[in-house]
Amino acid sequence: HIISFLWSEYKKKDFLLKDLKSNFITDFEYYLKTEKLFKQNTIHKTIQRFRQVVKVAISLDYLQKDPFLLHKNPKPKKEIIFLNPEELKKLEEYNFSQRRLEQVRDMYIFCCYTGLAYNEMSKLQTKHIEVGFDDNNWIKIIREKTNKTLSIPLLPKSSMILEKYHSNEKSHVLPVISNQRFNSYLKEIAEIVGIEKNLTHHTARKTFATTVLLYNDVPMEIVSELLGHSDMSITQSHYGKVVQTKVSEHILKLGKKLNKK
Repeated sequence: HIISFLWSEYKKKDFLLKDLKSNFITDFEYYLKTEKLFKQNTIHKTIQRFRQVVKVAISLDYLQKDPFLLHKNPKPKKEIIFLNPEELKKLEEYNFSQRRLEQVRDMYIFCCYTGLAYNEMSKLQTKHIEVGFDDNNWIKIIREKTNKTLSIPLLPKSSMILEKYHSNEKSHVLPVISNQRFNSYLKEIAEIVGIEKNLTHHTARKTFATTVLLYNDVPMEIVSELLGHSDMSITQSHYGKVVQTKVSEHILKLGKKLNKK
């Protein structure tokens, strides 16, 4: 993006670090918004990555002054999209006439009960299913994004889906489908079932964290561990509002209990 900006703004293929000033960042940000038509979240991430490179340049004394010193790059707040209990049940119980839609629905539901991201779901093999210390089946797989080992106990619904698709002839335990096609089928599924949300594979992971775990009073530190987050603050920043909802529910219950005394 920097390269395309340089050519668009300066008709250059390179730029000297000593000439890097705060106006370069402002112009680059404007370019991302108007020419690239990036959304605010993408602009934030692009500027964030650019800043990391500049930090390295400063630490190696290639730059004497930080051009980002007065620049603000606030992180936009994203609404978390997930299925509520009613929508999840509706999706689980729907009978699809087309095999491809049934498969994608089952894989999506599987991730709603395991929290696996697409990369881990698509690579899941028999070797990743182990009997744990509690004599139950666990998924043991390394999360590609954080290089952290995930240990996820299989809930009854995720176990049923594995049994439905697992074959001794194949190493993969679920059907193999590209992320793009998976998300395309999900949009079709949402329309058929009557779910008015923009479903992507990632919303299954959000559903696992919210509807399956937090709404059932699973502590935040366990949610963080099951999601494979590198830091619990990431979990808290993503799901703080969900926790507030549960706090409200508990306070209302407490209020009723205290009124009876």
